[in-house]
Amino acid sequence: LDAVLEVREAVDFLRYYAAEARREFAGPHPMPGPTGEDNSLHLHGRGVFATISPWNFPLAIFTGMTAAALAAGNSVLAKPAEQTPLVAALAVRLCHEAGIPDDVLQLVPGDGKVGAALTSDPRLAGVAFTGSTETAHAINRALAARDGPLATLIAETGGQNAMIVDSSALPEQVVRDTVISAFQSAGQRCSALRVLFVQQDIAPKLNAMLAGAMDELTVGDPALLSTDVGPVIDKDAKAMLEKHAARMAKEGTLIKEVKLKPDCPLGYFFAPRAYRIDALSRLEREVFGPILHVVEYGADRLDDVIDAVNRTGYGLTLGIHTRIDGKASYIAERLHVGNAYVNRNMIGAVVGVQPFGGEGLSGTGPKAGGPRYLHRFATERTLSVDTTASGGNASLLSLNEEN
Repeated sequence: LDAVLEVREAVDFLRYYAAEARREFAGPHPMPGPTGEDNSLHLHGRGVFATISPWNFPLAIFTGMTAAALAAGNSVLAKPAEQTPLVAALAVRLCHEAGIPDDVLQLVPGDGKVGAALTSDPRLAGVAFTGSTETAHAINRALAARDGPLATLIAETGGQNAMIVDSSALPEQVVRDTVISAFQSAGQRCSALRVLFVQQDIAPKLNAMLAGAMDELTVGDPALLSTDVGPVIDKDAKAMLEKHAARMAKEGTLIKEVKLKPDCPLGYFFAPRAYRIDALSRLEREVFGPILHVVEYGADRLDDVIDAVNRTGYGLTLGIHTRIDGKASYIAERLHVGNAYVNRNMIGAVVGVQPFGGEGLSGTGPKAGGPRYLHRFATERTLSVDTTASGGNASLLSLNEEN
């Protein structure tokens, strides 16, 4: 299912950016000016863009940022994550077969050394990047250290994504959306739920229901429809999760660990699990994988929860579960996040409907799949013509020809 949805998202990006380019880039935009003067605004590509995409959406994000850069009039050096070069290679081959010239779109596979060589080249006009906050900082420093024109950086990075649940929420709905948000795609989504804040009044019941729902998860071969959670990307990701789980075993309380089947196929499988911890500050950084952290809070401590989430500096996704409209608005207005979802899961933003991207440590904006994204890949030029003077010159020229 995840693979099918990713193909659909890649197609959505292609169609959306093509439509936006036709609307925004086809011809000049008239601008108001003084009488006797025509003014127009033209959008042009900046030059050569490097697109550096992640492994967790090896087709959709790779295609989306590359298509945006091309639609805005740039040439593209497309570097996929080192873990997923074959998907990117197929995507580029299909683009070439569709008519995009080979020298306008080039695949640049490789590891971080290749990315560093790209971002340090002074001929580069800009970089579109999706990945970790640490890598985004490194790219920003590399671009700033170059001689030559200042480059554009468009970055979508990580998040310490939270869901806040009050006592009015429907428990069954909360559990359903929590399991989807935390464990679908093995928790390897930028938008995935990391920290579940539950009002103390309902925490015992909700934790029990969460454990029961996790009991129903099947970990195994992602090619099987019966599988709910597949493997994590590689041995380094599994090692990181195991290290964090060992720490949580000492500093938190295990709510539930999904049992792996004895016949689980070969791969880097990590059992999804949920831990109760005493505070968000217990987490030093985003844990990218199927580990959920649950923090309980008192009914009178909602503002403390909001402040704690804002203090992380991240601002990507937020979930809110409440049947009190005023409280949902109160939380959404005070939390600095790019995408907030009320009484639903918090993954799976739809291109053109829910533009995706964060703020603070979670990204630069503008949002991917939104109406302002293409403009960041372009530069603006204005043309002003004195129509009065042009008309006078035309009349003189005509008179001279007659004589």
